[in-house]
Amino acid sequence: MKALCWTGVGELAVETVPDPALLNDQDAIVRVTASSVCGSDLHLINGYVPAMRAGDIIGHEFVGEIVEVGTAVRRHKPGDRVVVCSVLGCGRCWQCRGGNWSLCENSNPNPAYTETLYGQPTAGIIGYSHAMGGFAGSHAEYIRVPFADYGAFPVPNRLSDEEAVFASDAVPTGWMGADQGGVKEGDVVAVWGAGGVGQMAARASYLLGAERVAVIDRVPERLKLAASHCGAATIDYSETDVDAALREFTGGRGPDVCIEAVGMEAHGTGPQYAYDRAKQALRMHTDRSVALREAIHACRKGGTVSILGVFGGVLDKFPLGAAMNKGLTLRMGQQHGQRYIPMLLERMAANEIETGYLATHPMPLTEGPRGYQMFEEKTDGCLRAVFLPQR
Repeated sequence: MKALCWTGVGELAVETVPDPALLNDQDAIVRVTASSVCGSDLHLINGYVPAMRAGDIIGHEFVGEIVEVGTAVRRHKPGDRVVVCSVLGCGRCWQCRGGNWSLCENSNPNPAYTETLYGQPTAGIIGYSHAMGGFAGSHAEYIRVPFADYGAFPVPNRLSDEEAVFASDAVPTGWMGADQGGVKEGDVVAVWGAGGVGQMAARASYLLGAERVAVIDRVPERLKLAASHCGAATIDYSETDVDAALREFTGGRGPDVCIEAVGMEAHGTGPQYAYDRAKQALRMHTDRSVALREAIHACRKGGTVSILGVFGGVLDKFPLGAAMNKGLTLRMGQQHGQRYIPMLLERMAANEIETGYLATHPMPLTEGPRGYQMFEEKTDGCLRAVFLPQR
Protein backbone atom coordinates (compact mmCIF):
# COMPACT_ATOMS: atom_id res chain seq x y z
CA MET A 1 0.00 0.00 0.00
CA LYS A 2 0.97 3.67 -0.28
CA ALA A 3 1.76 5.63 2.87
CA LEU A 4 3.19 9.01 3.87
CA CYS A 5 6.41 8.36 5.79
CA TRP A 6 8.93 10.42 7.72
CA THR A 7 12.31 10.14 6.02
CA GLY A 8 14.42 10.82 9.10
CA VAL A 9 15.74 14.17 7.86
CA GLY A 10 12.76 16.42 8.55
CA GLU A 11 10.99 15.52 5.32
CA LEU A 12 8.13 13.34 4.15
CA ALA A 13 7.83 10.95 1.22
CA VAL A 14 5.11 8.72 -0.18
CA GLU A 15 6.40 5.15 -0.06
CA THR A 16 5.15 1.63 -0.72
CA VAL A 17 4.95 -0.30 2.55
CA PRO A 18 3.47 -3.66 3.62
CA ASP A 19 -0.27 -3.80 4.25
CA PRO A 20 -1.22 -3.90 7.95
CA ALA A 21 -2.36 -7.16 9.51
CA LEU A 22 -4.29 -8.12 12.63
CA LEU A 23 -1.82 -8.57 15.49
CA ASN A 24 -4.31 -8.91 18.34
CA ASP A 25 -7.82 -10.29 18.60
CA GLN A 26 -9.07 -6.79 19.56
CA ASP A 27 -7.73 -5.20 16.35
CA ALA A 28 -9.55 -3.97 13.27
CA ILE A 29 -8.15 -3.12 9.84
CA VAL A 30 -9.62 0.08 8.41
CA ARG A 31 -9.53 1.26 4.81
CA VAL A 32 -8.77 4.96 5.22
CA THR A 33 -11.07 7.25 3.25
CA ALA A 34 -9.90 10.58 4.71
CA SER A 35 -6.99 11.57 6.94
CA SER A 36 -6.23 15.12 8.05
CA VAL A 37 -2.99 16.88 8.88
CA CYS A 38 -2.67 18.22 12.42
CA GLY A 39 -0.41 20.87 13.92
CA SER A 40 1.02 18.36 16.37
CA ASP A 41 2.29 16.29 13.42
CA LEU A 42 4.67 19.16 12.68
CA HIS A 43 6.38 18.51 16.01
CA LEU A 44 7.25 15.03 14.74
CA ILE A 45 8.51 16.23 11.38
CA ASN A 46 10.60 18.99 12.94
CA GLY A 47 12.29 16.65 15.42
CA TYR A 48 10.77 17.83 18.70
CA VAL A 49 9.14 14.52 19.67
CA PRO A 50 11.57 11.73 20.62
CA ALA A 51 11.77 8.22 19.24
CA MET A 52 10.86 8.80 15.60
CA ARG A 53 12.44 6.40 13.11
CA ALA A 54 12.97 6.71 9.37
CA GLY A 55 10.05 5.09 7.58
CA ASP A 56 7.48 5.78 10.31
CA ILE A 57 4.00 6.45 8.91
CA ILE A 58 2.54 9.64 10.37
CA GLY A 59 -1.05 10.86 10.76
CA HIS A 60 -3.60 10.29 13.50
CA GLU A 61 -6.89 11.93 12.48
CA PHE A 62 -8.96 9.75 10.15
CA VAL A 63 -12.19 8.13 9.06
CA GLY A 64 -12.66 4.95 7.04
CA GLU A 65 -14.36 1.61 6.47
CA ILE A 66 -13.64 -1.53 8.50
CA VAL A 67 -12.47 -4.38 6.28
CA GLU A 68 -11.40 -6.97 8.88
CA VAL A 69 -11.83 -7.50 12.62
CA GLY A 70 -10.20 -9.67 15.26
CA THR A 71 -12.09 -12.49 16.93
CA ALA A 72 -12.66 -10.48 20.15
CA VAL A 73 -14.20 -7.43 18.42
CA ARG A 74 -17.90 -7.29 19.28
CA ARG A 75 -19.12 -3.82 18.35
CA HIS A 76 -17.95 -3.60 14.74
CA LYS A 77 -17.99 -5.66 11.56
CA PRO A 78 -16.56 -5.33 8.04
CA GLY A 79 -18.35 -2.63 6.09
CA ASP A 80 -18.90 -0.31 9.07
CA ARG A 81 -17.94 3.32 8.48
CA VAL A 82 -16.10 4.60 11.53
CA VAL A 83 -14.14 7.49 12.89
CA VAL A 84 -11.27 6.49 15.18
CA CYS A 85 -9.97 8.33 18.22
CA SER A 86 -6.29 9.17 17.82
CA VAL A 87 -5.53 8.26 21.44
CA LEU A 88 -5.77 4.56 22.26
CA GLY A 89 -7.51 3.21 25.34
CA CYS A 90 -7.89 -0.39 26.46
CA GLY A 91 -11.30 0.27 28.04
CA ARG A 92 -10.56 -1.91 31.04
CA CYS A 93 -7.89 -0.25 33.18
CA TRP A 94 -8.60 2.05 36.14
CA GLN A 95 -7.94 5.21 34.10
CA CYS A 96 -10.11 4.21 31.15
CA ARG A 97 -12.97 3.16 33.41
CA GLY A 98 -12.68 6.61 35.02
CA GLY A 99 -12.95 8.34 31.63
CA ASN A 100 -9.28 9.38 31.50
CA TRP A 101 -8.60 7.61 28.22
CA SER A 102 -5.35 9.36 27.33
CA LEU A 103 -3.90 8.09 30.60
CA CYS A 104 -4.60 4.44 29.70
CA GLU A 105 -2.31 2.06 31.55
CA ASN A 106 -2.21 -0.65 28.88
CA SER A 107 -2.30 0.81 25.36
CA ASN A 108 1.35 1.90 25.07
CA PRO A 109 3.60 -1.11 24.38
CA ASN A 110 6.72 1.04 24.84
CA PRO A 111 6.11 2.48 28.34
CA ALA A 112 9.77 3.04 29.20
CA TYR A 113 10.04 6.15 27.04
CA THR A 114 7.32 8.18 28.73
CA GLU A 115 7.97 6.66 32.14
CA THR A 116 11.52 8.00 31.93
CA LEU A 117 10.40 11.40 30.59
CA TYR A 118 7.34 11.98 32.74
CA GLY A 119 7.57 9.66 35.73
CA GLN A 120 4.74 7.40 34.54
CA PRO A 121 3.83 5.92 31.16
CA THR A 122 1.10 7.46 29.01
CA ALA A 123 -1.38 5.99 26.54
CA GLY A 124 -0.49 4.96 23.03
CA ILE A 125 -1.24 7.41 20.22
CA ILE A 126 -1.70 6.45 16.59
CA GLY A 127 1.11 7.63 14.32
CA TYR A 128 2.90 9.55 17.04
CA SER A 129 6.41 8.13 17.49
CA HIS A 130 7.70 5.07 19.27
CA ALA A 131 7.50 6.91 22.59
CA MET A 132 3.73 6.74 22.17
CA GLY A 133 3.71 3.10 21.12
CA GLY A 134 5.16 3.03 17.61
CA PHE A 135 1.75 2.58 15.93
CA ALA A 136 1.65 3.12 12.18
CA GLY A 137 -0.25 6.28 11.29
CA SER A 138 -3.32 7.09 9.24
CA HIS A 139 -1.74 8.80 6.20
CA ALA A 140 -2.01 5.50 4.37
CA GLU A 141 -4.46 3.41 2.40
CA TYR A 142 -5.04 1.03 5.34
CA ILE A 143 -4.38 1.12 9.08
CA ARG A 144 -4.48 -1.28 12.02
CA VAL A 145 -6.67 -0.02 14.86
CA PRO A 146 -5.97 -1.59 18.28
CA PHE A 147 -8.79 -1.81 20.87
CA ALA A 148 -11.31 -1.23 18.10
CA ASP A 149 -14.35 -1.75 20.31
CA TYR A 150 -13.33 1.24 22.43
CA GLY A 151 -11.76 3.63 19.93
CA ALA A 152 -13.83 3.34 16.73
CA PHE A 153 -17.27 4.95 16.46
CA PRO A 154 -20.02 4.66 13.81
CA VAL A 155 -20.37 7.75 11.61
CA PRO A 156 -23.87 9.15 10.97
CA ASN A 157 -24.86 8.84 7.32
CA ARG A 158 -25.41 12.55 6.83
CA LEU A 159 -21.77 13.38 7.57
CA SER A 160 -19.30 13.30 4.69
CA ASP A 161 -15.79 11.95 5.17
CA GLU A 162 -14.42 15.49 5.00
CA GLU A 163 -16.71 16.45 7.90
CA ALA A 164 -16.44 13.28 9.99
CA VAL A 165 -12.64 13.09 9.91
CA PHE A 166 -12.38 15.92 12.45
CA ALA A 167 -14.34 13.95 15.04
CA SER A 168 -11.18 11.87 15.38
CA ASP A 169 -9.13 14.60 17.05
CA ALA A 170 -9.81 18.31 16.39
CA VAL A 171 -13.42 18.34 17.61
CA PRO A 172 -12.96 16.28 20.81
CA THR A 173 -9.71 18.06 21.64
CA GLY A 174 -11.35 21.47 21.24
CA TRP A 175 -14.37 20.36 23.25
CA MET A 176 -12.15 19.00 26.01
CA GLY A 177 -10.39 22.36 26.19
CA ALA A 178 -13.65 24.14 26.97
CA ASP A 179 -14.95 21.33 29.19
CA GLN A 180 -11.84 21.02 31.36
CA GLY A 181 -11.68 24.82 31.47
CA GLY A 182 -15.06 24.74 33.18
CA VAL A 183 -16.68 27.11 30.67
CA LYS A 184 -20.17 28.02 31.88
CA GLU A 185 -23.01 30.43 31.26
CA GLY A 186 -21.85 34.03 30.93
CA ASP A 187 -18.11 33.33 30.76
CA VAL A 188 -15.69 35.23 28.57
CA VAL A 189 -13.20 32.89 26.89
CA ALA A 190 -9.95 33.56 25.04
CA VAL A 191 -8.48 30.93 22.70
CA TRP A 192 -4.87 31.05 21.53
CA GLY A 193 -4.56 29.50 18.06
CA ALA A 194 -7.09 29.56 15.20
CA GLY A 195 -6.19 26.17 13.76
CA GLY A 196 -8.68 23.33 13.72
CA VAL A 197 -8.47 22.68 17.47
CA GLY A 198 -8.71 26.37 18.36
CA GLN A 199 -11.74 26.81 16.09
CA MET A 200 -13.46 23.85 17.73
CA ALA A 201 -12.58 25.12 21.23
CA ALA A 202 -14.24 28.42 20.37
CA ARG A 203 -17.38 26.70 19.10
CA ALA A 204 -17.48 24.39 22.13
CA SER A 205 -17.19 27.39 24.46
CA TYR A 206 -20.30 28.96 22.97
CA LEU A 207 -22.20 25.66 23.16
CA LEU A 208 -21.28 25.38 26.85
CA GLY A 209 -22.68 28.84 27.53
CA ALA A 210 -19.88 31.37 27.00
CA GLU A 211 -21.15 34.90 26.44
CA ARG A 212 -18.18 35.98 24.33
CA VAL A 213 -15.13 34.29 22.82
CA ALA A 214 -11.97 35.87 21.42
CA VAL A 215 -9.52 33.94 19.21
CA ILE A 216 -5.86 34.99 18.92
CA ASP A 217 -3.74 34.20 15.84
CA ARG A 218 -1.71 35.94 13.14
CA VAL A 219 -3.03 34.31 9.93
CA PRO A 220 -5.79 36.48 8.40
CA GLU A 221 -7.60 33.58 6.70
CA ARG A 222 -7.81 31.64 9.96
CA LEU A 223 -9.07 34.62 11.89
CA LYS A 224 -11.76 35.22 9.27
CA LEU A 225 -12.93 31.63 9.61
CA ALA A 226 -13.05 31.92 13.41
CA ALA A 227 -15.24 35.00 13.04
CA SER A 228 -17.53 33.71 10.29
CA HIS A 229 -17.97 30.09 11.42
CA CYS A 230 -17.52 30.31 15.19
CA GLY A 231 -18.83 33.81 15.89
CA ALA A 232 -15.64 34.76 17.73
CA ALA A 233 -14.01 38.14 18.07
CA THR A 234 -10.48 38.02 16.68
CA ILE A 235 -7.12 39.43 17.73
CA ASP A 236 -4.10 39.49 15.40
CA TYR A 237 -1.15 39.29 17.78
CA SER A 238 1.27 40.51 15.10
CA GLU A 239 -0.55 43.87 15.07
CA THR A 240 -2.10 44.17 18.53
CA ASP A 241 -1.00 43.95 22.15
CA VAL A 242 -2.92 40.83 23.17
CA ASP A 243 -3.05 41.58 26.89
CA ALA A 244 -4.33 45.11 26.30
CA ALA A 245 -6.90 43.88 23.77
CA LEU A 246 -8.21 41.24 26.18
CA ARG A 247 -8.44 43.73 29.03
CA GLU A 248 -10.55 45.96 26.82
CA PHE A 249 -12.61 42.94 25.73
CA THR A 250 -13.35 42.03 29.36
CA GLY A 251 -13.72 45.47 30.94
CA GLY A 252 -10.30 45.23 32.56
CA ARG A 253 -10.89 41.93 34.37
CA GLY A 254 -9.34 39.37 32.01
CA PRO A 255 -10.94 36.25 30.48
CA ASP A 256 -12.57 33.74 32.81
CA VAL A 257 -11.08 30.85 30.82
CA CYS A 258 -7.99 30.94 28.61
CA ILE A 259 -7.50 28.01 26.22
CA GLU A 260 -4.04 27.40 24.77
CA ALA A 261 -4.34 25.50 21.48
CA VAL A 262 -0.85 26.09 20.05
CA GLY A 263 1.79 23.98 21.78
CA MET A 264 5.54 23.64 21.71
CA GLU A 265 6.25 25.55 18.49
CA ALA A 266 4.28 28.69 19.32
CA HIS A 267 5.06 31.79 17.28
CA GLY A 268 5.26 35.29 18.71
CA THR A 269 6.91 38.65 18.36
CA GLY A 270 9.74 40.57 19.98
CA PRO A 271 12.85 39.60 21.96
CA GLN A 272 11.11 36.90 23.99
CA TYR A 273 10.16 34.99 20.85
CA ALA A 274 13.70 35.31 19.44
CA TYR A 275 15.07 34.01 22.75
CA ASP A 276 12.71 31.02 22.69
CA ARG A 277 13.52 30.11 19.10
CA ALA A 278 17.26 30.27 19.70
CA LYS A 279 17.10 28.05 22.80
CA GLN A 280 14.82 25.56 21.07
CA ALA A 281 17.04 25.39 17.99
CA LEU A 282 20.04 24.68 20.22
CA ARG A 283 17.99 22.09 22.16
CA MET A 284 18.59 24.05 25.36
CA HIS A 285 14.90 23.57 25.91
CA THR A 286 12.36 21.64 23.90
CA ASP A 287 9.22 23.79 23.98
CA ARG A 288 8.38 27.38 23.01
CA SER A 289 5.72 28.67 25.39
CA VAL A 290 4.94 32.16 24.07
CA ALA A 291 1.19 31.53 23.85
CA LEU A 292 1.04 29.77 27.22
CA ARG A 293 2.82 32.67 28.94
CA GLU A 294 0.37 35.11 27.38
CA ALA A 295 -2.59 33.02 28.50
CA ILE A 296 -1.38 32.89 32.10
CA HIS A 297 -0.73 36.63 32.21
CA ALA A 298 -4.03 37.52 30.54
CA CYS A 299 -6.32 35.22 32.57
CA ARG A 300 -8.37 36.89 35.29
CA LYS A 301 -7.54 36.27 38.93
CA GLY A 302 -9.07 32.99 40.00
CA GLY A 303 -9.58 31.93 36.38
CA THR A 304 -8.64 28.75 34.54
CA VAL A 305 -6.00 28.11 31.89
CA SER A 306 -6.79 25.03 29.78
CA ILE A 307 -3.81 23.67 27.84
CA LEU A 308 -4.52 21.69 24.65
CA GLY A 309 -1.33 22.34 22.65
CA VAL A 310 1.17 19.48 22.74
CA PHE A 311 4.23 20.01 24.94
CA GLY A 312 6.90 17.36 24.97
CA GLY A 313 9.57 18.22 27.50
CA VAL A 314 10.89 21.29 29.27
CA LEU A 315 10.45 25.01 28.73
CA ASP A 316 12.01 28.19 30.04
CA LYS A 317 10.60 31.33 31.68
CA PHE A 318 7.40 29.63 32.85
CA PRO A 319 5.43 32.27 34.81
CA LEU A 320 4.69 30.12 37.84
CA GLY A 321 4.63 33.19 40.07
CA ALA A 322 1.81 34.72 38.04
CA ALA A 323 -0.17 31.48 38.11
CA MET A 324 0.30 31.02 41.84
CA ASN A 325 -0.30 34.58 42.99
CA LYS A 326 -3.35 35.02 40.75
CA GLY A 327 -4.84 31.79 42.07
CA LEU A 328 -5.16 30.23 38.62
CA THR A 329 -6.28 26.69 37.93
CA LEU A 330 -4.20 24.97 35.24
CA ARG A 331 -5.73 21.97 33.48
CA MET A 332 -4.21 20.10 30.59
CA GLY A 333 -3.83 16.78 28.84
CA GLN A 334 -4.12 14.79 25.66
CA GLN A 335 -7.72 14.38 24.57
CA HIS A 336 -10.01 11.84 26.24
CA GLY A 337 -11.76 11.38 22.92
CA GLN A 338 -13.70 8.25 23.81
CA ARG A 339 -15.47 10.32 26.47
CA TYR A 340 -16.75 12.85 23.93
CA ILE A 341 -16.86 11.46 20.38
CA PRO A 342 -20.31 9.78 20.41
CA MET A 343 -21.94 12.96 21.74
CA LEU A 344 -20.00 15.14 19.32
CA LEU A 345 -20.98 13.04 16.30
CA GLU A 346 -24.62 13.60 17.27
CA ARG A 347 -24.05 17.34 17.54
CA MET A 348 -22.25 17.37 14.19
CA ALA A 349 -25.11 15.47 12.54
CA ALA A 350 -27.55 17.98 14.05
CA ASN A 351 -25.56 20.90 12.58
CA GLU A 352 -24.62 22.22 16.02
CA ILE A 353 -20.94 21.83 15.17
CA GLU A 354 -19.74 22.65 11.66
CA THR A 355 -16.52 21.01 10.52
CA GLY A 356 -16.50 20.78 6.72
CA TYR A 357 -15.00 24.26 6.37
CA LEU A 358 -11.85 23.07 8.15
CA ALA A 359 -10.94 20.89 5.15
CA THR A 360 -9.62 23.73 3.03
CA HIS A 361 -7.38 21.55 0.84
CA PRO A 362 -8.64 18.04 -0.02
CA MET A 363 -6.02 16.18 -2.06
CA PRO A 364 -4.83 12.69 -2.91
CA LEU A 365 -2.39 10.99 -0.56
CA THR A 366 0.29 11.15 -3.25
CA GLU A 367 0.40 14.93 -2.70
CA GLY A 368 1.03 14.52 1.02
CA PRO A 369 4.42 16.29 1.14
CA ARG A 370 2.95 19.30 -0.66
CA GLY A 371 -0.03 19.33 1.69
CA TYR A 372 2.23 19.44 4.72
CA GLN A 373 4.38 22.16 3.21
CA MET A 374 1.30 24.31 2.59
CA PHE A 375 0.02 23.59 6.08
CA GLU A 376 3.29 24.47 7.83
CA GLU A 377 3.93 27.59 5.76
CA LYS A 378 0.25 28.57 5.97
CA THR A 379 0.07 29.35 2.26
CA ASP A 380 -3.06 29.60 0.11
CA GLY A 381 -5.23 29.90 3.21
CA CYS A 382 -4.50 26.31 4.23
CA LEU A 383 -6.22 25.50 7.51
CA ARG A 384 -6.19 21.71 7.09
CA ALA A 385 -5.08 19.53 4.20
CA VAL A 386 -7.15 16.33 4.07
CA PHE A 387 -5.76 13.32 2.22
CA LEU A 388 -8.18 11.05 0.39
CA PRO A 389 -6.21 7.82 -0.19
CA GLN A 390 -8.98 5.99 -2.05
CA ARG A 391 -9.62 8.67 -4.68
